[in-house]
Amino acid sequence: MTCTGRSDALIKQQGICFLNCLSVLLSLLLVSCGKDTNQLAPIVTKAVPVNFIIAQPVDLPVTLETVAQTEGAKEVEIRPRIGGVLLKRLYDEGMPVKAGEPLYLIDPEPHKNILAEANANLQEQQARVKLAREDLKRQHQLYEKGFISRRAYDLVKTELTVAETTLQSAKARARQMQLNYSYTSVNAPVSGVTGRSQFSEGTLVLANSSVLTTVSQLSPIWVRFSFSENEVMQFGGYLNEGNVHSITMILSDGSEYPLPGRINFAASKIDSVLATQQIRATFENPEQRVLSGQFVRVRVAAGKLRTVYRIPQVAVLTSDLGKYVYIINDDLTVSSRPVTVGNWIGKDWLIEGGLNPGDRIVIDNLMRLAPGKLIEPRT
Repeated sequence: MTCTGRSDALIKQQGICFLNCLSVLLSLLLVSCGKDTNQLAPIVTKAVPVNFIIAQPVDLPVTLETVAQTEGAKEVEIRPRIGGVLLKRLYDEGMPVKAGEPLYLIDPEPHKNILAEANANLQEQQARVKLAREDLKRQHQLYEKGFISRRAYDLVKTELTVAETTLQSAKARARQMQLNYSYTSVNAPVSGVTGRSQFSEGTLVLANSSVLTTVSQLSPIWVRFSFSENEVMQFGGYLNEGNVHSITMILSDGSEYPLPGRINFAASKIDSVLATQQIRATFENPEQRVLSGQFVRVRVAAGKLRTVYRIPQVAVLTSDLGKYVYIINDDLTVSSRPVTVGNWIGKDWLIEGGLNPGDRIVIDNLMRLAPGKLIEPRT
């Protein structure tokens, strides 16, 4: 019993020693880990690579854009001048034609017969006048010899006058019938592009009322647009050919039409219903790239010159306080600069205030920037 008790006490004492050793080892391990943590390298902030442009002031007039619609310089409705049966269509729909080119043929036979009748009547009247003149000549000789009275001589003169008047009427009718016969060929009055035919062959058409088709002259092409009264005031007054510097047409795909335009009409007053000034510009269109009826945009530069900065739109950001840009400082950090924007030209903002000549303006990686951020400028 005594030996057993001693053995249990010894085992208990050994266990306590083991626990103490384990506690010391854990303490050393924690100290070692603490030293490694304190020796970690500090985090290094990397500079953000950016591209930039240098602000350069430019003198530009006021520039505004607006929606416009094109129309042919001449858009002519083709109507027959005489009635009749539409015998044949002589053109391809939608194709260009030249002035004087035949478009339709109206049945000429009835008008040909009427013309023949008018010419026959004309020849008859010419014969009557010839006979009346010879009769007057004979009566004049008899009158001078006293063989006939004055009254008889005057009657012969009157008959000649009536015959000559009737002849003039017959000539006029013959000329009109000749015109009517020529009108059986319906010709294009101007050069342009034809429209869809409104009547099929064999249809009876009426003189001056039936619209057979249209011809649109596409070169030059006209562009109609308008500016509100407030926009007109930005230009410094009503627009006219004298105060407009340039007009650019922007097509539906966003590309600029290569040829410049010019004002060929500007209303002298503000429309009382729409509160706008109606304007029309003309553009040369030799390749017929622009068709009548298209919706386009026009950019008008007019008024007095002003000093502004032309900055890409991507470089101008928006916050609750307004528009701003990032400026590169001398220590290669960036700071935000509030700016006053005007209108835009293409993909550029016109900056009216907030910039100085020579400012370096960041134009990319803008979402990674913040005031004080270190950057790496690239050229």
